[in-house]
Amino acid sequence: MSRLPIIAGFGGYNAAGRSSFHHGFRRMVIESLDEQSRQETLAGLGVMTQQIKADESGFTTLTGEPVTLAEIESRFGEQILQATLIRRIEKSHFDVDAAPWQQSVTVAPNEGSTTFLLSRYQLPKVIPKSWTVSDYSDTHVRVDLADNCEVKVDSTRLMDVQAAGQLPTGFEPSELYNSRFHPRGLQMTIVGVSDALHSLGIPWSTVKSAVHPDEIAVYAGSVMSQADEYGFGGVMQSRLKGSRVTAKQLPLGLNTMPADFINAYVLGSVGTTGSTTGACATFLYNLKQGVEAIQSGKARVVIAGNSEAPITQEIIDGFAAMSALGTTEGLKKVEGSDTPDLRRSSRPFGENCGFTIAEACQFVVLMDDELVVELGAQIHGAVTDVFVNADGFKKSISAPGPGNYITLAKAVSSAREVVGQEGIQKRSMVHAHGSSTPANRQTESELFDRIAEVFGIADWPVAAVKAYVGHSIGPASGDQLMAALGSFKYGLIPGIKTIDKVADDVHQERLSISVKDTEKAELDVAFINTKGFGGNNATGVVLSPTVAKKMLTKRHGAETMAAYEVKLQGVIEAAQAYDQAALHGDFNIVYNFGIDMIDDKAMAITDTGVTIPGLQHAVTFPGESRYTDMI
Repeated sequence: MSRLPIIAGFGGYNAAGRSSFHHGFRRMVIESLDEQSRQETLAGLGVMTQQIKADESGFTTLTGEPVTLAEIESRFGEQILQATLIRRIEKSHFDVDAAPWQQSVTVAPNEGSTTFLLSRYQLPKVIPKSWTVSDYSDTHVRVDLADNCEVKVDSTRLMDVQAAGQLPTGFEPSELYNSRFHPRGLQMTIVGVSDALHSLGIPWSTVKSAVHPDEIAVYAGSVMSQADEYGFGGVMQSRLKGSRVTAKQLPLGLNTMPADFINAYVLGSVGTTGSTTGACATFLYNLKQGVEAIQSGKARVVIAGNSEAPITQEIIDGFAAMSALGTTEGLKKVEGSDTPDLRRSSRPFGENCGFTIAEACQFVVLMDDELVVELGAQIHGAVTDVFVNADGFKKSISAPGPGNYITLAKAVSSAREVVGQEGIQKRSMVHAHGSSTPANRQTESELFDRIAEVFGIADWPVAAVKAYVGHSIGPASGDQLMAALGSFKYGLIPGIKTIDKVADDVHQERLSISVKDTEKAELDVAFINTKGFGGNNATGVVLSPTVAKKMLTKRHGAETMAAYEVKLQGVIEAAQAYDQAALHGDFNIVYNFGIDMIDDKAMAITDTGVTIPGLQHAVTFPGESRYTDMI
């Protein structure tokens, strides 16, 4: 009997704000929310963007004037909204109008030779052949240049890519905990997984005590590694800048480091750890690891997710060289304007010219169904399957291919076995990869249309949240999953509001692609679809909370579920207390540096297991080999 992986908690941050309690989703559909939800979300974003202040007594302006939720909306609403979603790259990353670079110039002798003075401390160890060096003073030498010499000159340039999905303006993860020398991607890991843990409404110590130490697993990482100056960026740049590599830059740059940070500084876990990288499908790859660990019984609690901070000049240059990113010039042609709207840079299934890069961190906490019932954990949905397939032989490593047909067809077929034919035909939706490239809008829409025809689906709702938050590479399908959970909660499917209409070459005979939010009161299942460079295709099957609860009732019985509901009320209250604190700026970041470290000399090791100081349960060894029938 396979255990059902339940989403008991979720959290993180992207350009729409905080993911827990659906706040990021609410930002995407804010025009369609009721007044209370809309104003509450605006207030929370106002605190994140440091445009208003808050404490236990309520909200105030920066000068201390008390303000109500309605006043926040009327006085600050528009500027709060402008500080979120895709927008012009802010100077906290770099100045797109004057991005620093080193320009190569050739210095030539003037009428035979050129002379300049140079500090003795700056004299190269290997003297260029065109230099003649002589003493000038105690501190300087004279250099006579006999031939051309290549030198680098500090300069700036205008970036053609000027938009990105950035964390809300003013929200700096580094300011929320002691983040000295941590690359931005790891800062986001700490704050993102803290958000997911607090959303549980159950203390981590309680969860930890309920399972064996090796029944906890963490699958998390990044695709582009930690590429800023505190990670691999600093390693690669140091020689060119004439500086030294530090002892932290290389290890903190590793793409598996998000999982390591979660284990070492948040959970204190000794369980399974790792990360699977699959380009833009990486979140689903890690989710697959977690789902299968729970289904097999190897783990009972899993944290799966990704953190990516790719808004650096080098990564943008790399994607731009592939003609993958939407550029200012490209947007001018698409919009027919000399001043394109950068907030509409990402245009899935519309007239577009490339994707918009973004940063994000997204994490889910999975538990098996038995543990959920035991602890009274929340049920935000269930993940029954994640399918992964490659493309076979390829001419272009970055081009889409047939693997995604396999993953989506498997996913729909798998979901049909759970929710029935009517469930997939009438109560399902697709969260598209929707990267905003001309190739994607044709190939992915054709994929959806053909699969819909095979399974008899008409007017299949399609969402593409990269229109709001951009393409965050590793966590991208995490952004999609968070939005799917929001659709389950609010019965709304986000429209693609960055386009005026669907492009003419989009296949949509059996699809429903809207430029406005649409109501979908009954949703049984959401398919999370993603494509990645190199042929990394993945599709996840996510069941709604309603369906998941029905499945638990059938397995565990009405009496057990009634007792579960009693426990659940206290869990919900605790989770909501965190939500209210976070809305007021208290994000309660979990960062346990050097806390409760395990003395390995104090561990008791026998031939049946390992007892670890400070942990309630021992790690036990299997009593019988799985290969007994072969021995």
